Amino acid sequence: MKSIKNRKKIFVITLLISFLCLISIPIIYYAGRPLPFPVRTQLFNGVIYYRQFHLKPRLLIAHIITVDLTTPGLKFLVTPGDPNADLQLAAQTTSDFLQEFSAQVAVNGDGFTPWHASGFFDYYPHPGDRVNPNGTAISQGVVYNLDETHPTFYMTVSNHVSFSPPEEESAYNAISGDGMLVENGVATTGLDDVIPAPRTAIGIDGEGSKLVIVVVDGRQFLYSQGATMAELAEIMIYYGAESAMNMDGGGSSTLAIESRLGVKVLNSPIDRNIPGFERAVGNHLGIIVP
Repeated sequence: MKSIKNRKKIFVITLLISFLCLISIPIIYYAGRPLPFPVRTQLFNGVIYYRQFHLKPRLLIAHIITVDLTTPGLKFLVTPGDPNADLQLAAQTTSDFLQEFSAQVAVNGDGFTPWHASGFFDYYPHPGDRVNPNGTAISQGVVYNLDETHPTFYMTVSNHVSFSPPEEESAYNAISGDGMLVENGVATTGLDDVIPAPRTAIGIDGEGSKLVIVVVDGRQFLYSQGATMAELAEIMIYYGAESAMNMDGGGSSTLAIESRLGVKVLNSPIDRNIPGFERAVGNHLGIIVP
């Protein structure tokens, strides 16, 4: 009789342990990552955050920031660089950039060189290593790289923004990307619609009064596989971008904000194939809200 009771106890305990293990798997898997649920919340004055979740055509989580450019006291900052150096920037993570310059929102910027990733320990750059941005870069009136072959997002002191050099006042900040996604409210022709990946994009509405930033998580099994270029363009259009530019993606894609507990990364970056790891990148775009 005792033997039967013991077997029942063992069975119940085994069943309980199995159940706890089963429910703990998703908890452990999603720990530290944004949950796959839609979100809309105001982060700061004039700054709204959306999280978008899709099951089709594949798992996709997108993080969207919209900024009202008429917000009093709003300022932009592109990572400062040294125009006289052979390698103009010291690489740093988006979180470190946000903290160093006391920004409220920060996103990774242009592609950069040199760069390689041959393994977990064999990669470049590490934080502090020197790199160059691929395209034009201006920070607080200082032009530290000039390359007209890449599309560039220009910002003036009075927050006039455009994808062409401003005519009435000089560009105070500028950051580049590797191609236009949207022009005149329509996706540009020839965009890839096959390869999903982590992505970062920036765009503006037709009046130049709203900024749209999109970061898509990717390369994370059972979480988010990423977006194609064509899908990224459609997301930009959906959130009101009449013009939009693709920026550095892959392991560089990171969106960070200031929070009461310090820096908070809103997305799930993936550097060296490790979810949650931030890559040290060349430059960033920061938004400062009083």
